[in-house]
Amino acid sequence: MERRPRGARWPVAALVAAVVALPGAGPAAADDARPTVDPGAPTPTAPYVGGPPQGSAPDGRTVGGEDLDTRGLVVAEGAPPLPDGLAAGGWLVADAGTGEVLAARDPHGRYYPASTLKTLTLLTLAPLLDPAAVVEGTVEDENIEGSRVGLVQGGRYPVSLLLQGLILQSGNDAANALARAAGGVDVTVAAMNETAEDIGAYDTVAGTPSGLDVAGQSSSPYDLALIFRRLIADPRTAAILTTPTADIPPVEGRSPGYQIQNQNPLAGTPGNLGGKTGFTDAARHTFVTAAERNGRRLVVSVMDTENVPLRAADQAALLLDWGFAVPGDADAVGTLVDSGRLPPLPAPTTAARRTPRPATVLQADPVPSPASTAPWVPLALGAGALAIVTATLVGRRRAVRVVPVLRRGPGTPPGGGRAPRSDGGSTSTRP
Repeated sequence: MERRPRGARWPVAALVAAVVALPGAGPAAADDARPTVDPGAPTPTAPYVGGPPQGSAPDGRTVGGEDLDTRGLVVAEGAPPLPDGLAAGGWLVADAGTGEVLAARDPHGRYYPASTLKTLTLLTLAPLLDPAAVVEGTVEDENIEGSRVGLVQGGRYPVSLLLQGLILQSGNDAANALARAAGGVDVTVAAMNETAEDIGAYDTVAGTPSGLDVAGQSSSPYDLALIFRRLIADPRTAAILTTPTADIPPVEGRSPGYQIQNQNPLAGTPGNLGGKTGFTDAARHTFVTAAERNGRRLVVSVMDTENVPLRAADQAALLLDWGFAVPGDADAVGTLVDSGRLPPLPAPTTAARRTPRPATVLQADPVPSPASTAPWVPLALGAGALAIVTATLVGRRRAVRVVPVLRRGPGTPPGGGRAPRSDGGSTSTRP
């Protein structure tokens, strides 16, 4: 474990930058557009080999602070030891009141989110739709893939009930019906991506309102915590997260009335403020939750894990207990931003964008490739000039503990859990 003491100085380094672009070429890595989904690509059926891409703001900076620019662990100085059993590929724990990040692992890794993406659907649609408006069920709702509330053609469902079904039962049919009420799936997905960008969740790219896997869809431990923090701060959405049960009305000749229950595994635990589970073949198990104790609120997100050695919710519970034990004067390692507006870049700036550092790959038969081993993309150098800049880098204000992450290859779940199974990459009947 590497520890950098407060106030330590880094060695003088020679930093090389391209100053002359080749004729007709733009600046290095000039494509700053946000990533997008590719609905035409095959549906992903397994996690990223070697770990997911690392996200960043459009200008290349790390959202929430430079200490979160890691594929490994970062922990507040002065915090107690982390609990055993944290096998998730990425996770984050933060103070939901102050926004201070207390610890994280691969906080900006862009993982498949599965049904935890429904938290963004809720955040986007709850303010837009009239809760009393009634949406009629369709055959498409009945036949949608994955987990369902049980909507049937001809059934009449108020938006307020559909929002509950979206969260309590992780209904993909409820997500589809809500999207229809909002103008269609394409309109809803565009609104979700706009919401993500507005709040600074730049690692999140929505391709569906339900979280069903599509190539390029992503979120991160940082972004899930950012989204959930906003949900628990709004009384309308906070109430949905903690609703214990809801009644689905009968449809004559088609379906009897019945009750659905909140499937948050941590419901009923001390001070829990709600939670959202997720599972697909590509995402594996994901979970985001929050709790309040003694007037303090924490939010925790967990991504890319198995049920062995511990479920995602059980890992989140350990992180909540740990977070509430962190002293109030411990140095935060980052911040959940309050909006998508990042502070201005310090002067002078450079046109070159930071290239995310790849994860260390652990495979049974590793095959190195330039894309997975080179930490920086090649710099475009002009034919006649090269600038050498020498700088002294001072130590960071906060002292942090950093541990590298070894990532598994396909078929090697963390903690010896079962290998990914294939069911077409869809959300299972479990939320």
